[in-house]
Amino acid sequence: MTTASRDVVIIGGGPAGCAVGVCTARYGLDAVIFDRGNSSLRRCAFLENYLGFPAGIDIETFYKLMHDHAVEAGCDLVSDMVESVERTDGGFRVRTQDGRSVLAPRVVAATTYDGEYLRGLDSDEAMFDTHEHHGEVHEEFDREYADADGRTSVDGLYVAGGLAGHGEQVLVAAGHGMTVGRELLADVRREEGYWEEAAPHYDWLRRRAALDYDWDDEETWHRQFADHRVADDHDIDQERLQRVRQREIEFVKSNHLDRSEIDHRRERAQRRLATHLDEELLLEVIDDDRLREYMAEQAETAGNGGRDIRD
Repeated sequence: MTTASRDVVIIGGGPAGCAVGVCTARYGLDAVIFDRGNSSLRRCAFLENYLGFPAGIDIETFYKLMHDHAVEAGCDLVSDMVESVERTDGGFRVRTQDGRSVLAPRVVAATTYDGEYLRGLDSDEAMFDTHEHHGEVHEEFDREYADADGRTSVDGLYVAGGLAGHGEQVLVAAGHGMTVGRELLADVRREEGYWEEAAPHYDWLRRRAALDYDWDDEETWHRQFADHRVADDHDIDQERLQRVRQREIEFVKSNHLDRSEIDHRRERAQRRLATHLDEELLLEVIDDDRLREYMAEQAETAGNGGRDIRD
């Protein structure tokens, strides 16, 4: 059996797990999502209360969109079931049904029904609850084992979504997954030398035109960082301060987009979304006159050797 190493293993590819995956992979962590097993969402007939879909969305298409998003962000999505998570000196060893073995310093449990694969990481009394149902005693993972942000008493272990008591609604599960992902990143950044004020990570694309100061004025960038990320009474040594500051400034600069890049991403995003929609329905909702106009434009372009005469 070969053993792979990852920065984070996410168990469960539902809304919570995919949200964690998008969050951590976009930061640059090597993330893998294992997704196979019982799915509470697949029991839903139709999803009507998730933001962004005014008339709702069918579960199959929603799953494809979630998984496509996670992969686009940089996650590996593997159809395999996790059977056990064991502690190691450097974190955890995750073993799967198909014989995979993965080492990772961080694991996120994002399944809904079953936390049995976590047994042994802490005492049974701490991780599991017992209750009686129809005269029989049942044991299940304690939904209050993790704190509100998904952290647990086991260093490097996080719980998101259903297992953390946030699985009643799809949107709630996704939101909790993002919360857990951000807390995980804050812990990573602390290990990288970030102090408390600088530990939170903000994944936010800004319009470059919205800047009210000179893009190349390095001193202004330093002042912005000091105002928002450094306490007045800090005792951070200068080497550490400069290293973190420069890294954050470069990140913020890279997340400012000009008009042409915004337009490019808008078109690419809509094309990507269209690949998940029914072709016949797309044709049906487009105005017939616009379709005829488009076909005429295509024919004219083809008649000019493939060159658009507007070029």
